[in-house]
Amino acid sequence: MRKIFSALLLATLVTFPVMITIPVLSQVRQQRVQFQSGKSGTTLQGKIKGEQTVHYLIRANAGQTLSVGLNSDNGGNSFNIFAPGKVPGKDAALVIGENNDNAYEGKLPATGDYLIQVFLVRNAARRNEVANYRLQINITGN
Repeated sequence: MRKIFSALLLATLVTFPVMITIPVLSQVRQQRVQFQSGKSGTTLQGKIKGEQTVHYLIRANAGQTLSVGLNSDNGGNSFNIFAPGKVPGKDAALVIGENNDNAYEGKLPATGDYLIQVFLVRNAARRNEVANYRLQINITGN
């Protein structure tokens, strides 16, 4: 009986695939961050809603100090930082903003493009909330 049930379940899954919720690619916006000449930082302003996510890419060198601060009108707004070559949803974040009061300062371990992911935490995203934010980014050192 168990073999018959398993076979029927497998046939059903093959015939009617289970719908898995994956963020739509159009909901992820990517932006390269470059500082004005002579500046070591910038402040970016943005707005996200629901499951929208913004990926800010910033080039930095190993040993430099990265400072990131997120201010928002929504307590469910947060950020993660991924080291060069790491992918959100696949790899662990170098920094989880909500674990650090949405602020970070530290020396970078590698040279390359760091990804700062700005998003709404799951509950806020599911409620389709809106967040207006200011993201401050500074890089100092050689």
